Amino acid sequence: MSTNTDRSSIGVRATAGIRRWFGSLYLPDRFFAVWGGIVAVTALGFVWDPLLLVGLAALALLGGLLLLDGILLWGSDVRVVLSRPLPRLLNLGDQNRLPIHIDNRSGRSFRVQVLDELPAQFQERGRGKALRLEARSRERVDQKLRPLRRGVYRFGRTHAFLRTELGLLERRISGETAGEVPVYPSVEQMKHYELLALPQTSRGQGLRKIRRIGHSYEFEQIKAYVPGDDRRAINWKATSRRQELMVNQYEDERSQSVYILLDCGRTMTLPFEGMSLLDYAVNTGLVLANVALQRHDKAGLLAFDRGMVAAVPAEKRRSQRTRILEALYRLKESDYEADFEGLYPAINRLSPARSLVVLFSNFESPYALDRALPMLRRLARRHLLLLILFENTEVAQAAETPAHSIPEIYRQTLASEFRYQKRQMAARAVQHGIQVVYTAPQDLSLNVVNKYLELKARGLI
Repeated sequence: MSTNTDRSSIGVRATAGIRRWFGSLYLPDRFFAVWGGIVAVTALGFVWDPLLLVGLAALALLGGLLLLDGILLWGSDVRVVLSRPLPRLLNLGDQNRLPIHIDNRSGRSFRVQVLDELPAQFQERGRGKALRLEARSRERVDQKLRPLRRGVYRFGRTHAFLRTELGLLERRISGETAGEVPVYPSVEQMKHYELLALPQTSRGQGLRKIRRIGHSYEFEQIKAYVPGDDRRAINWKATSRRQELMVNQYEDERSQSVYILLDCGRTMTLPFEGMSLLDYAVNTGLVLANVALQRHDKAGLLAFDRGMVAAVPAEKRRSQRTRILEALYRLKESDYEADFEGLYPAINRLSPARSLVVLFSNFESPYALDRALPMLRRLARRHLLLLILFENTEVAQAAETPAHSIPEIYRQTLASEFRYQKRQMAARAVQHGIQVVYTAPQDLSLNVVNKYLELKARGLI
């Protein structure tokens, strides 16, 4: 009885081994080219007898080469290991580097085609990357992936197709690297602007140096005068006591509330370079919240469409950045128009005191702005309102492109009119006491952080 069981288990293992072998066997283009040539010569042999012998000899030679190629690819000493460590998260809208490591532990070299089963969101259908893998060597293939939407991305397995110099057979080797990776708002951009917003690094790095009008309201310390200090800040009493020039040093006010308001309505679904305007606003919202926390302010979040979608009260504790990051990650775009009427009571419930309110929205026509303007004016009377308007760069490009035909003149005229309307909307909001940033999506984070630092330096918050 035990003998029959052993024979059965041996048969199962042999069957599984054959299936694995057939599953890893692939026939490349070179095999079909050689096989087609042999078939053609053999077929011509029925017309001219000597060609039949040539075809049969070539067929026998092909069989021998296939056997040799199989031994070189499936020999017991062939050991090639694939690994692709998955990151904890991917950054939205950034180039994320994802390396694949190929370790050849065998004593012969191969030609390798590396193929990765990328998530469906990337829509990648490439043939992978070809390289030569030397004996007992380790190679690295870097992939650059730019996710355009938030959410969970499912990665499949990595594959390497080995081929010898004969190139008649291919062996597939797969790595056990499947898994899911979430795509979060760009933490990379957050860290980048966190460094640039520091006072000692902001000059010359894209962030403007703001000229202060007067001083901030919080006194920090008295220090010795150094060339470049404001002479109007000289403390004459301390100077007389120390017998050297001493100046008062001030710092920006702290613990002020900064609320990020995100319109998740239909108009924020417009795409720009593959990403929606909402996703651009999500990245910038995280950057602004982090800069505000670094400047010792309190950061909060309020997202809305027909109603309130997410709300994070403004605080400055250590976990606040993580709370805002998770709330931004879960935001969804809506197919409905945003309800601005409910925005005013919602922000007042979260922040009864005066705060900086940064509203990311997209008004595509003067009529849309007119409907929201009464609420925006009420909000601006109680808080410092900063309205972010997006410039349609495609329309701007069409307006600046020279026209050479009647249809191009019509297109240029319509683009110029639309562009003029957007600028008029920004000017009209300024007339009602609303701070405005009118910017292209790719410059959003830089211009919003600049405006925040300007408002803080001027003591308007």
